[in-house]
Amino acid sequence: MLVVWCPDWPLTAVGIEAAVAGAVMERTGGSERVAACSAAARGAGVRRGQRRRDAQRVCPDLLVRDRDEEAEGRGFEAVAAAVAALAPRVEIVRAGVCAVPATGAARFYGGEEALRMLVQDAVVEAGFDCGVGIADGLFAAEVAARNGGGGLIVPEGGSAGFLSEFTLGTLNGAVGDWERIAGILVRLGIKNLGGFAGLAPGDVLGRFGAAGAAAHRLARGEEARDVAPREAVGELAVVKEFDPPAGRSDEVVFAAKALADRLHDGLAAEGLTCVRLGVEVEFADGEVAERLWRHDGLLSSNAVAERVRWQLSGWTPPPPPPGLDDAVWGGVTALILTPDQVVPDTGSQQSLWGPDGRGERGTLPEAVARAADRVQALLGHQAITRPHLTGGRSPGERVLRVPVGDLPLGGRPEGPWPGRLPEVSPSVVPPAPLRAEVTDADGAPVVVSARSVVSAPPAFVERSRSRPQPVTAWTGPWPCVERWWDPDEARRRARFQLVTEQGAYLLTVEGGVWTVEAIYD
Repeated sequence: MLVVWCPDWPLTAVGIEAAVAGAVMERTGGSERVAACSAAARGAGVRRGQRRRDAQRVCPDLLVRDRDEEAEGRGFEAVAAAVAALAPRVEIVRAGVCAVPATGAARFYGGEEALRMLVQDAVVEAGFDCGVGIADGLFAAEVAARNGGGGLIVPEGGSAGFLSEFTLGTLNGAVGDWERIAGILVRLGIKNLGGFAGLAPGDVLGRFGAAGAAAHRLARGEEARDVAPREAVGELAVVKEFDPPAGRSDEVVFAAKALADRLHDGLAAEGLTCVRLGVEVEFADGEVAERLWRHDGLLSSNAVAERVRWQLSGWTPPPPPPGLDDAVWGGVTALILTPDQVVPDTGSQQSLWGPDGRGERGTLPEAVARAADRVQALLGHQAITRPHLTGGRSPGERVLRVPVGDLPLGGRPEGPWPGRLPEVSPSVVPPAPLRAEVTDADGAPVVVSARSVVSAPPAFVERSRSRPQPVTAWTGPWPCVERWWDPDEARRRARFQLVTEQGAYLLTVEGGVWTVEAIYD
C-alpha cells in the first residue's frame, strides 16, 4: 500500500499555515479541546487534547479556529485527484490521508521509489505538503509516511520490524479504547509496539477483547481485520438514476441518504457490514467521478451523504472542447454506491447520549432533547434524569443522576480513589444495597476482624427472600477505610466477590452487616 499523509490537515482546511502558532478546536466532554495544532504551536507547548484555556496559557498568541469537517473533506478532494491522476483506485481513509495499491503502479513507473517521488511531487504541485510511505499494510504505510522527513519505503515483509521500536502511542486513534489498553500495557512493562507484538494473540484477545486483538494485528504489521470474506459484491450495489439530470448538488446529496438506507438494508439481510464504500457519480457529459471511502464500522446514512457532498464539492468539470465555450457539464445522471469491501457484521455498541459517535459526549441528540422537554413540562423538571459518571469507590457512588438539561454539579472529583472497585464493572447496581447473610460450612455467620482476617471461608450466601446459595468461589476481603480523621463520618468496611451457581456478587460487610452492592451478569 502507498499512503499519502497531509500533516495537520484540519489546520490546512481552515487556512492556518504551519509557520503560524495555530490550533483547531472541537468540543469534547463539554469543553473545547485541541483537535490539531501547527508545528509552531507544538514548539510552544500546545498538544492535542489540551483544553483551550491551557493551550492559550502556554501560547498566548495562539490563533484559534473551530474545526470545519466539511471543509476538510471538500478540500482533500484536490489531493485525491492529484493522486488519482497517477494511480487508480484512490481510497480515502479519512480527510488528510488517502491510499492506493502500490504494486501495479510501481511496476508501471519503474519502482516503488519512483512512484513515491512522483506522487509526492504531484501533491506538492497541487499546493499541499505531504509525506508518502509504502509498506505491506495500510497502518505501517501511514506510519512510514509520517516519518523519514517526507516518508519512506518499508521493505516487503519488514513491517513488523519497522514498527517494533515505535511507542504504544503510535496506535492512538487506530483502534477504539486504545488509551486504556496502552495504560495497562505500560504498567505491565511493555513500552513499544515490538513488545506488544511479542505477546501471544490468544492472551491478547482474552485480556483486551476485539479492540486489543485488532491493535495486536496492526503492531505485527498485519491488517486490523481479516481479508473480506467475499469479493463479488456488485449485486449489493445500489443505483439512483436522475431523469432529468440533477443540476444541483443538494438533489444528489438528498438522494444519497435514501440510497444509503437501501444499501444498509441489503447488507443487513446478508449479515454483512461495509468497511470500504465506493461512490460513483456519473454526469450527463460522460464524465465519472469515483472515490473509495474507508471506515472501520458502519457508515451512517448521513455520513454517506456527507461524503457524496465532499466528492461533488471537490469535483471540477473538464474544460469544454475547442470551439464549444458555451458547453455545460449537464448535471448528474446517476449515483452508484458499491460496498467495495464487506465483512461479517459482528454488531457494535452505539453511544446512548451522543449522536453517531461524533457528537459531544454527554449531550443529547436533538430529537431526544425535544422529547425530554415535553415530558419535563408534564411531570416536572426532576422527572427525567441521565447518569453522569463521577468519582467514588463503590459502583453506586460513581453514578450521579442529573436532571436532563442541568449541569452535573455536586459530583465527586474524578480521583484518584484508592480502594475503588477494579474492572470489570458489575452489570447491575441496586438503588440501595440489599441485605444478605454469609455463613460458613457450619452455618455460623462469617465475620472479618479489625486486621482483615476472615473467621471462616464463606460457604453460603443468602439474599433477602431467597434460599441460601452455595458459594463456589470467593475472593477478599478488600478493606476500605474512609474519612478516618472525622469520627462522625468515618467508615470502615470490607468487600468480597462471591460466585454461586446463580450468579456472581459484590458484597460488603460493615459493622457485622452484610449487603449486596452489585451483581455481575
